[in-house]
Amino acid sequence: MLYKFIRKQRMKKGMTQEYLAGELGISRPTYMQIESGGREPTISEAKKIAGIFGISIENLLVEKDAKIVVKIKQKKVKKTHPLQIRVTEENLEKFKQVLLYILNKVGGKPNIGETVLHKLLYFIDFDYFEKYEENLMGAVYIKNHHGPTSVALSSIIKKMQKQGDLEAVKSQYFKYRQKKYLAHKRPNLEILSAQEVEHIDDVLARLSDKNALEIEKYSHEDIPWKSAKDGEVLSYESVFYRDEKYSVRNYNDPI
Repeated sequence: MLYKFIRKQRMKKGMTQEYLAGELGISRPTYMQIESGGREPTISEAKKIAGIFGISIENLLVEKDAKIVVKIKQKKVKKTHPLQIRVTEENLEKFKQVLLYILNKVGGKPNIGETVLHKLLYFIDFDYFEKYEENLMGAVYIKNHHGPTSVALSSIIKKMQKQGDLEAVKSQYFKYRQKKYLAHKRPNLEILSAQEVEHIDDVLARLSDKNALEIEKYSHEDIPWKSAKDGEVLSYESVFYRDEKYSVRNYNDPI
């Protein structure tokens, strides 16, 4: 289908929706309708899109790649594709500092157990990506029955326990048993920018009072979780299809 082809071509070239919308002279929400199939591009828009992708209008309409262009752009995708999230050593270090920041800030609350931690990390990462179109931690999250789950959290916690950075404790929260983590050191804020800290504080202020069941139900209505299959990696790009309840960005403002 044409809208899928357009989205595929944009992602291949590492272009943002904001960029394409600007080139077409339309708002981002309007462009998002094109990529979701809710609106067909006009002839004028289709010609501009084809030109941006380096293919003919005929090839665009029949959803056919230009072979030479694809070969060139495949090399660039590895560097600029917005969905190819890799948890590098630098990101893992930032992940650890964000975890310590959360535990120091709200870890003492009785509701902050392992389940809530997964969801807080998820919203910190995905909300930041929606706001600024760049990664904060860039961690990988998958869809499971209890909501978005960080792939890295378990292994990072084990390493931090061995290093004495935190400890795990069992506690009772009403009738439920839960695993909590106590931080033994403060985060290295030199790794986090002022913008990142402000963003984390915003997420914690909004969500850290929710218990495991509340934040689990809340996460189940977010588009990245709803649009994925069980066990599948959640797509950062899908945050741009959020509804007003979950969207954290004013799309009328520049990044």
